[in-house]
Amino acid sequence: MTAAPPLLDVRDLAKTYGDARVVDGVSFSIVPGECLGVIGPNGAGKTTTIRMCLGLTAPDAGSIRYFARDDGTTLEMPRDGLAIKARLGVVAQFDSLDPDFSCAENLYVFGRYFGLRRTQMAERVPQLLDFAALGHKASAKPAELSGGMKRRLSLARALVNNPDLLLLDEPTTGLDPQARHLMWERLQRLLAEGKSILLTTHFMDEAERLCQRLLVLDHGRKIAEGRPRELIAEHLEPEVVEVYGQGALALADSQLAAHTERVEKSGETVFFYTRHARPLLQALEAHPQLRTLHRPANLEDLFLKLTGRQIREDG
Repeated sequence: MTAAPPLLDVRDLAKTYGDARVVDGVSFSIVPGECLGVIGPNGAGKTTTIRMCLGLTAPDAGSIRYFARDDGTTLEMPRDGLAIKARLGVVAQFDSLDPDFSCAENLYVFGRYFGLRRTQMAERVPQLLDFAALGHKASAKPAELSGGMKRRLSLARALVNNPDLLLLDEPTTGLDPQARHLMWERLQRLLAEGKSILLTTHFMDEAERLCQRLLVLDHGRKIAEGRPRELIAEHLEPEVVEVYGQGALALADSQLAAHTERVEKSGETVFFYTRHARPLLQALEAHPQLRTLHRPANLEDLFLKLTGRQIREDG
């Protein structure tokens, strides 16, 4: 079966500010029905990449092509920017809702930017508000909404034009767990309906829950790409034992390390990475004062191994 042509195909994208190469030869693609997650530390180049894909920042090199057809034709950013944006939905990192309009009016006005008729919007707005679980807030203004409600309204607004591809830049930042889970449920529903999503996120559980593939960026470069579980299996030992409590840090350099393939320290916690945890857990029984957590390796472990545990400042 022939693979579907990509909705977005980025090749050798580069951007430099002063002496800083913030995006350095990044390539990736998204096919219909796929969610591609882009993860990386602060300053890795995620938002700059999104901005170039949206035509908000001009690349220094590389190509950004959208909506390839079977005959090989594509739309190219920024040359065909208007035609591309007519088929995109965007949720930016920070809400840009109009504070003077109600929820319903925010959707109506945005629909007019795409040339949608009032009769079309009269049918579409209630559907979008229901999708966002905001039907009861149609007359409310953004200032009256919680953070989660604002993000869902921003998502509903991004769907006004029934886009083929959604670009979401950290859509759940600042939300409490309940609001994040509701946002995830809405995004999963869109994927089930065949929408495609390019998602940047700092939440590894979000990336693992939503994304079929991941692109890991650091210092502007792609350092890994693939399916979440396959990346974990490729780069990590399958089991992790976390140990914390009085005296835990001293164990990192003890004979316990002989039971592991790799040991890391972070704060007051020691992380033992191993292929067979049982000998280590048995040895830890001699230290009842310590607390332990035995778990499978996850995306957060992958992220920290590939990009390091040191704090990065924004920028």
